[in-house]
Amino acid sequence: MDKQARKTATLDTPSGHSPQAVRDIPPALTALLADVFALYVKTKNFHWHMSGPHFRDYHLLLDEQATQIYEITDAIAERARKIGGTTLRSIGHIAKLQRLRDNDASFVTPRDMLSELRDDNKQIAAAMRQLHGLCDEHGDVATASLLEIWIDEAERRIWFLFEATRRAE
Repeated sequence: MDKQARKTATLDTPSGHSPQAVRDIPPALTALLADVFALYVKTKNFHWHMSGPHFRDYHLLLDEQATQIYEITDAIAERARKIGGTTLRSIGHIAKLQRLRDNDASFVTPRDMLSELRDDNKQIAAAMRQLHGLCDEHGDVATASLLEIWIDEAERRIWFLFEATRRAE
């Protein structure tokens, strides 16, 4: 293969997955990764801008959740590559693919922050479940297995955020 052909060759990985799986799963993982990065940044944004009487508890909760969210980014991207696809290349690529809405408001109440993050985590969990179904269709047990762990983590975040926003009776 000449030098130019090597430069433009696809990043084929001999994963053993079908061509259809290589066509379908990496783009879905990349879209999930864009959402995960968007959720990470929003969680850190709210962590940095938290205020009010429960500041310490919420500040620490969001820092813990942001760390957990960030920790799955590399695994998501590497799954896309291991299967034989590509993944995110830039902040612009994230912005193009993300399905979660940013929040650039200058002030958001603590309750609204937690509620918005709860809903975003619900959206992420739903996207993960959908991707799990796609992995099942293609026999990608490794990605499905990772998704099961990440869904459980998202459900825990949803639970904590839900409980933190309940009104005392």
